Amino acid sequence: MTVMRMEASGSAANPVFSSEWWSAKLAGPIIAAAALRFALLALTLLRAGTSGLASIDTYSYLEPGRNLLLHGRFFAGGIPEIFRTPGYPLFFAVTSLAGLPAASVANVLLSLFSVLLVWRLGRSCFGDDRIALGAAWIFAIEPLAVARSVQLLSDTLFLALLLLSLERVAEFLRSRRLPVLAGAGLWLAVATFVRPVTYYLPFALAAGLFLVLAHVPYFSPQQHQPDAGNPGLRWKAPAVLLLCAMPWLALWQMRNGLETGYYGFSSITEENLYFYSEADVIARLQHRNFIEVQDELDAHCNAGCGEQATPGQPRLEQNPALNKAHQGPRLAFMRAEALHVFRAHYGIYMASICTSFLETAFFPGMGSVDSLLLPKGHVPIDDLIISNGPVGSILFVAQSYPWIAVVKAVAGLFLIALYLLAARGARRIGSNSAHLRLLLGTMLYFLAISAAAAGPGADARYRLPVMPAVCILAAAGLQRSKPSAA
Repeated sequence: MTVMRMEASGSAANPVFSSEWWSAKLAGPIIAAAALRFALLALTLLRAGTSGLASIDTYSYLEPGRNLLLHGRFFAGGIPEIFRTPGYPLFFAVTSLAGLPAASVANVLLSLFSVLLVWRLGRSCFGDDRIALGAAWIFAIEPLAVARSVQLLSDTLFLALLLLSLERVAEFLRSRRLPVLAGAGLWLAVATFVRPVTYYLPFALAAGLFLVLAHVPYFSPQQHQPDAGNPGLRWKAPAVLLLCAMPWLALWQMRNGLETGYYGFSSITEENLYFYSEADVIARLQHRNFIEVQDELDAHCNAGCGEQATPGQPRLEQNPALNKAHQGPRLAFMRAEALHVFRAHYGIYMASICTSFLETAFFPGMGSVDSLLLPKGHVPIDDLIISNGPVGSILFVAQSYPWIAVVKAVAGLFLIALYLLAARGARRIGSNSAHLRLLLGTMLYFLAISAAAAGPGADARYRLPVMPAVCILAAAGLQRSKPSAA
């Protein structure tokens, strides 16, 4: 029996297996995850107070979220908010009504829910309780997942919604029921309103579904067997996914266009391309400091849009003076300038992408743990990576804060071990597995998008959506025998 056949037979042979969302064995990883996360939250509050829960981006979510909650308008600084999307700002506005610690507790609870979802996704993918439970244990103690769980950012909410969507796609590959796939599309749309990075994921998944349903032997209509599959699914499945996900995103783009003249989904795309990727290319080309280039580009953009170039002038999303007539042309100018630089210096841009890819994939990214170990008032290590580059930051941390270097080295070795186990698990599962392609394709999507868009702003937190798939495959790699149907 092939792995592909085993994947499809699990839910059909045992419907209860397919519908279960809890197991008594999950108590162990859930308790371990709760202990680690709440201990980190308590230490953060004792060491740094509520300021240790927030980052430079945290409060940019609060104002538009509160305005949407209290006034029904998604505004910040007196103008329509187009940099942030409304998902996490609204969630943060509600959960922070009782204070920032309450909002952080809500994030921790979402992270615990994600442990359950990792178990569920592993079970839906491979029908093996050993892999599912192993993946839950690994994710429960995975350093990045623990560190990001207490931070007041969109990471944990986004990951929970993404896992809900991926679990539905995995279940569709078993049951081939279109309503299941419709749920996947809706969850994916909600996730995109939390973080726009999944804007193109529905198209990638739709293409993948078409190829799987057309070419994987089990789903091929040429197989004359009772469960050989429906030839129409190769068209219906991608259409259902796109129709359930994309119209909601298109409505938000219409809102942006009518309010500001900008018809994109989020201006974070143009901001990242211009202030990070283009700035990095110019800094590399001219051997200059990255922060200086950013300031110069800010003044250049103001001048290019007919505004007075004032030193230290706030950027678009922070400047109330930039009204509806300014936002669309300004963002169009930023995109055009960035693309012009990329075309003129394609090799340097590709080098920047490769560096960002490696930073996202391999830097430990301990987040709030760094703030506990650093002296009070010191520049966060993530900021050092942006200003000094990865190699310079490693040398600086190793020389100045050896204890932090040891913690990061342990976390880095743990990450490399997970990657090696995941590679072993993927090899043992076999390339004919549609679920394996789902996991690997999702991993590649997030790493590629983060590397191409973020530039030196790439951060290990952008790797968080990749880690559930890594944990599942690593759990498969730990098994002594090949995955078997439950």
